[in-house]
Amino acid sequence: MTQEDVNDNIELAKMGMDHSIEHLQHELVKIRAGKANPSMLSGLVIPYYGSPTPLNQVANVSVSDSRTIIIQPWEKSMIGPIEKAIFEANLGFTPQNDGELVRINIPPLTEERRKGLVKQAKSLGEDAKVSVRNERKKAMDFLKKAVKGGYPEDAGKRKEDEVDNMTKSYGGKIDALIEAKEKDIMTI
Repeated sequence: MTQEDVNDNIELAKMGMDHSIEHLQHELVKIRAGKANPSMLSGLVIPYYGSPTPLNQVANVSVSDSRTIIIQPWEKSMIGPIEKAIFEANLGFTPQNDGELVRINIPPLTEERRKGLVKQAKSLGEDAKVSVRNERKKAMDFLKKAVKGGYPEDAGKRKEDEVDNMTKSYGGKIDALIEAKEKDIMTI
């Protein structure tokens, strides 16, 4: 095993940990905190002339206040399909169509629902930590094999410390993301 192999392996672990953080951020956006946010509809697909098309490619999605999302289709004929897609997506809110645009009023969350969302966010954070620890384990196993294969033991120990520090750093990032989301959810 060469120094380059070991460095490549650690870089691979870092990329895996980065991916875990990105995935967590993507999943946390989907947890609504009772405030209107256009990203709540980011996964919505509308049938547009026979082909499934993302909502943001057939309409302008904006927020008029903290509880209202406005969807203004570029073609009036798209109001019906947009409304139907929102119903079918089962997002927990009802669209209102006034002939020009679609309004979605976000209902305020109950205390019980907020606590449930915090629990969901913490679960996602724990999943991300497990993913980071799996990347750490892969890197550590590789380093142990490298040392057995002739890589210097003291250099291997330094690399193990580097992987441990990287793991702690990513764990801290995950905790910070979860804490911020929890604060967002619990703020009325």
